[in-house]
Amino acid sequence: MSRMFKGQKAVCLLSGGQDSTTSLFWAKEEFDEVIALTINYGQRHKIETICASQISDIAGVKQKEISTDLLKSFIGSALLDSSNISGAHPRNPNLPASFVPGRNILFFTIASIVAYQMNYNNIVTGICQTDYSGYPDCREPFRNSIEVSLRLGLDFPELRIHTPLLNISKKESVELATKLPGCFDALAYSHTCYEGTYPPCTVCPSCLVREKGFKEAGLEDPLYARVKKDFPHLWRG
Repeated sequence: MSRMFKGQKAVCLLSGGQDSTTSLFWAKEEFDEVIALTINYGQRHKIETICASQISDIAGVKQKEISTDLLKSFIGSALLDSSNISGAHPRNPNLPASFVPGRNILFFTIASIVAYQMNYNNIVTGICQTDYSGYPDCREPFRNSIEVSLRLGLDFPELRIHTPLLNISKKESVELATKLPGCFDALAYSHTCYEGTYPPCTVCPSCLVREKGFKEAGLEDPLYARVKKDFPHLWRG
């Protein structure tokens, strides 16, 4: 296979979710070398970082985990505490409670520092503005703006931020996963549920978006295929 970015290396932000997993496997196909970067920011559930570690192993890539309590200390979000995940954000009623202000700004900043130190010219992320739940930091103008700012701030003109899922639907993301070697099977170990449970709750906004994507693609979610095997007495889906 001919790599799109032959001879180049990339840092891929890996949360352990569906989109970041798909983006990791996309990066593996396009770059000569990839490292997974997982950021522990005090998120509501530790299962995300556990899944990220499992997926890194499955993908056969090295993983670097960085912890920071900055967001946990200063910013309110239902993904950082035990408040209602399905309501509106306490600071902005136009945004969902799950929005973490500044999260992607911080993530891109950390990823760019890692990339700079390792002499990697590329950052890969799974942000998506099609199914982005109203998050302002998942939009293309934000991606373009922060890419320019990081280049300028680091004097790193070669730096590029790649967002392979930015303008595609969850259905198209699922279809892409089927074309990336090993990706579809790895999705069985990804985590999406806002409740942080395995088996997933199936009813939170994040679970519903994921379910819709697989249903529209006409494919069984490998995560639920795994649930059926692990919990046959509980499965009713």
